[in-house]
Amino acid sequence: MKPSMIDTDTLSYFLRHHPDIVEKFQQYLKKYDKINLSIISYYEMLGGLKHKDAYRQLDKFQVFMKDSTVLLPVTDYSCQIASEIYAMLRKQGKPLDNMDILIASIAIENELVLVTHNRKHFGRIKNLEIEDWSI
Repeated sequence: MKPSMIDTDTLSYFLRHHPDIVEKFQQYLKKYDKINLSIISYYEMLGGLKHKDAYRQLDKFQVFMKDSTVLLPVTDYSCQIASEIYAMLRKQGKPLDNMDILIASIAIENELVLVTHNRKHFGRIKNLEIEDWSI
């Protein structure tokens, strides 16, 4: 298991107690102590939980964030990487959502594997290593 950053979809599976994902999180935390999460995924999770008025889940999420994660920011360098990804995908006629591009750029900048179930989108990004813990 390599150093990784968790995408929003995988984090959502974890918070819903998907057995395979929970097991992978436990294995990862034994080896690395903390889960890496982008500020973008943090925003997406907060927004989604607040939109659903899921305050009990929001409380659990906040505890998880405090105890088990490292929050990775958007930096000048990740913006440079993101702009390259954006331009390349637009030229190919295969644009992606800006949030996904920023998540990918943060993983690339920090030399982390992106753990996601969304292989269709993230698989288009050159120099991004992805892994799916749900299979």
